Amino acid sequence: MSEQIKDYKARAQHLVSQMTLEEKALLMSGNGAWTTHKVERLGIPSIFMADGPHGLRKALGPNTADSVPATCFPTASALASSWNTELLAEIGAALAREAQANDVQLLLGPGNNMKRSPLGGRNFEYFSEDPFLAGHLAAAYIKGLQDQGVGSTLKHFAVNNQEHERMVSSSIVDERTLHEIYLPAFEIAVTQAQPWAIMCSYNKINGVYASENHLLLEDILRDAWGFQGYVVSDWGAVHDRVKGIMAGLNLEMPGSGDVNRKKIIEAVKAGQLPESRLDQVVAGLLAVVLKATESRRGGVRVDVDEHHALARRAAGESIILLKNEDDLLPLETGGKKKIAVIGAFAKDPRYQGAGSSQVNPTRISNAYAELAALLGGEERLSYASGYDLEGVTTAQLLEEARQQAKSADLAIVFAGLPDSHESEGFDRSTLDIPEGHNRLIDAVSQVQPNTVVVLMNGSAITMPWVGRVKAILEGWLTGQAGGGAIADILTGEVNPSAKLAETFPMRVEDSPTFTEFPGLNQQARYGEGVFIGYRYYDKKNITPLFPFGFGLSYTTFAYSELSFSAPSIQETESLTVELKVKNTGKVAGKEIVQLYVREDKPVVSRPDKELKAFTKVELAPGEEKTVRFTLSRRDFAYYNTNLHRWSVNPGRFDILVGGSSRNLPLRKHVQVEVAQQEVPSLSRHSLVKEFKDHPKGKEFYPQLVGVIMGGTTEEPGGVKRTPEEERARKKAEMSTLVFAHDMPVYKLVLFSEGRFSEQTLNDILARVQ
Repeated sequence: MSEQIKDYKARAQHLVSQMTLEEKALLMSGNGAWTTHKVERLGIPSIFMADGPHGLRKALGPNTADSVPATCFPTASALASSWNTELLAEIGAALAREAQANDVQLLLGPGNNMKRSPLGGRNFEYFSEDPFLAGHLAAAYIKGLQDQGVGSTLKHFAVNNQEHERMVSSSIVDERTLHEIYLPAFEIAVTQAQPWAIMCSYNKINGVYASENHLLLEDILRDAWGFQGYVVSDWGAVHDRVKGIMAGLNLEMPGSGDVNRKKIIEAVKAGQLPESRLDQVVAGLLAVVLKATESRRGGVRVDVDEHHALARRAAGESIILLKNEDDLLPLETGGKKKIAVIGAFAKDPRYQGAGSSQVNPTRISNAYAELAALLGGEERLSYASGYDLEGVTTAQLLEEARQQAKSADLAIVFAGLPDSHESEGFDRSTLDIPEGHNRLIDAVSQVQPNTVVVLMNGSAITMPWVGRVKAILEGWLTGQAGGGAIADILTGEVNPSAKLAETFPMRVEDSPTFTEFPGLNQQARYGEGVFIGYRYYDKKNITPLFPFGFGLSYTTFAYSELSFSAPSIQETESLTVELKVKNTGKVAGKEIVQLYVREDKPVVSRPDKELKAFTKVELAPGEEKTVRFTLSRRDFAYYNTNLHRWSVNPGRFDILVGGSSRNLPLRKHVQVEVAQQEVPSLSRHSLVKEFKDHPKGKEFYPQLVGVIMGGTTEEPGGVKRTPEEERARKKAEMSTLVFAHDMPVYKLVLFSEGRFSEQTLNDILARVQ
């Protein structure tokens, strides 16, 4: 290989030109579970991939549970609640340092699928129900990781929203829903951060496996978004290897020995797979292999204390204060009040999800010990386990908890979901936490009016006791330092600043996919369309338990002075939005400012509002800052299935700003103008009403309506009708007009018995093109 060739792609193509067919086929699948193959003859190295959206999981052998010690950061559902892109970039950089120290070239993460249903078994591993929020968080994570020379493998592409029958199920989703909900998070991450790799999902999309989906892997990912990396299968997601190569799948993982290798060679020799296509796919993989190899950094050492501190800070920004009646929190660190700490999770926490993302942590903190440290010792604390680690309680355990709660001034109950209730591999059957946890909270709250509940769970749950406790912390799965972070929040060492990145419904029956989740018989029908998460609850006017974007603080914030750069804009222009946010409380805090856009008179059914901008602002007591956002064409657009691209409908759009999706005190509208409105071409199958406002078709609209209306709507002179007869005539005329509007124009030939002829129709169609 010439040393003069510097560009990775050019170097890869040069190497491919020297490879035998057998060597090319060899590179198309992994060498075992985690590495690519070497080609020693040409000096092509192998690279190592490892699991780890929230921590490095480098397996030490065939047993994946045996992995190197690594920092376990909060899971994606927790980190998303921080709404902090800078924090995500910091965590990405820390993960890269640990990967470099362990000679790992690509990390398998982050997960970026939408939370279509709150019952999704892998929801803890995904960011949000909103594609805008998820996309920007993923992009920040990827940049932080890749800036340190370790590649990201963005997953699972795409429409992978259930665990049930995940290897064979087909996600049946319409074009608009696909482009507005399930692709944008990936699009933002790809266009802003260019991950080195993307992992395609197990499932089919509209009947075609993701690993063989040319529309997904080539037309959208590479051609439309400009993706430059390689596509790797989820582990075991390959079905027809030759079809996968034709569709743009570069790497099969794990390795399949010579099974698929032989099929590739045979297909090339039989003329079924052009070798030029194989060369292209091999070169795409090889370019990243070269880049990853040259990005290795020897001698990297990890400061485990520093990373643990980062994990604690990240957890602190991810824990949500959901309720704080009578300002029960924060606790007084210097006081003398007795505190009953109840629930096994307080000493044996659930801190990460179950499945392929499990990390072997460098250490684990628990909330009981950390709380004792901040309170100066255990003198003020008492403890009762309340349940076993599966959430089962007994009369004796409940009685012990009651006694501890009664003798204290305040009780903190730790509850949530055990590993057996949510994991990769299966979907949840209920939104409820274990019965033993609910019984424990009821028992404690009956004898102790000052009850705090701290939750440890990876996704939404129901809270039948919400009205009977004074304070609730959503503690998520906040990693190895989560215990310390919970203590920080409880004592006010850290002011809570997180907000929900997913809606918590009152009950599972309220959720948008209740009747269709999980999809059975290998069919997952996305009948709710674009209305998932808050889009659904808003449209149906359903009050959730806690809405998207919600979270409390130990201080308060006020919004004012919303202004725009212009009262109206052309669709090609950007709009600058400014507002002021003030900390009106007595302690420093961070507020997540959220901006939503609503179309006043949409031409298609659209959500009531959609998140289009956000930022996290830190404010001292009494401090006020100006927040500035910039909106562009895409923020006002919908996906037009007639044109198969994004379109803007001219008219009024409302800009809504505030602290959650259900608390938006600032509202103002802007007019968006479209110089030349995009319209679909007219054909014989177009409806009569489509001619009405069409730039060229409107000339012929009266003629087409007249065919059904009898040629004229004018009445002969001198006709006298009673008011009742006139109303009846107008009603019949309106009914006929509605009938005509919804008729394909070619049917006018039949209804007119040929008086409106095929030739007349063809002449009109020729003139409207």
